[in-house]
Amino acid sequence: MFLALSGSSVDGPLYRYVVDLARHSPAWLDGLVAVWSAYGTAVFALLMLVGWWRARRAGAQAAVTALAVPLVVVASFAADSVLKLLVREDRPCRGLAFRTLEACPARGDWSFPSNHATIAFAAAVALFFVSRRLGTVAAVCAGAMGASRVWVGVHYPHDVAAGAAVGAALAYVAMTALGRLPEDLPKRLSDTRLRPLLVS
Repeated sequence: MFLALSGSSVDGPLYRYVVDLARHSPAWLDGLVAVWSAYGTAVFALLMLVGWWRARRAGAQAAVTALAVPLVVVASFAADSVLKLLVREDRPCRGLAFRTLEACPARGDWSFPSNHATIAFAAAVALFFVSRRLGTVAAVCAGAMGASRVWVGVHYPHDVAAGAAVGAALAYVAMTALGRLPEDLPKRLSDTRLRPLLVS
């Protein structure tokens, strides 16, 4: 197990700048960012649902790819959670004396990497394999999600960058590997009880 990372030594000044900027921003902007930070992951779930629904019309191959997206996101989240336990970086809102928009998570809820960023960027990259348009929308949303986690004060910028890298890399590897499965696998699956999930 690694020693606990002192995040403030990595990019503490940048974190302070962003949090101070949030403190002096209009209340409506802070409120909007806080809501997105807390509930924005639901948008990625919606995009995955749209991707699957549209993919069913394109055939079993496309539907299998779309159904893999949430599995890839869950796997990325699991990997991120393991990294958190290994690195054990305290939240910046505990190590630095700053008032933040979001309440500081409990002790033991480690900061590095950002779960939200991992989920968001894994979803964005995986969705590119389903639809470039959906992937582009998800990528913009993922960037906004990562920025919001620093803005509300619960993550250092490097937490978000690491989460984005983990999510994007794992999603790319997994979705690329999926494309190398036997070509007749989707057809065989569509002849089973899974057919309603694969074709419209």
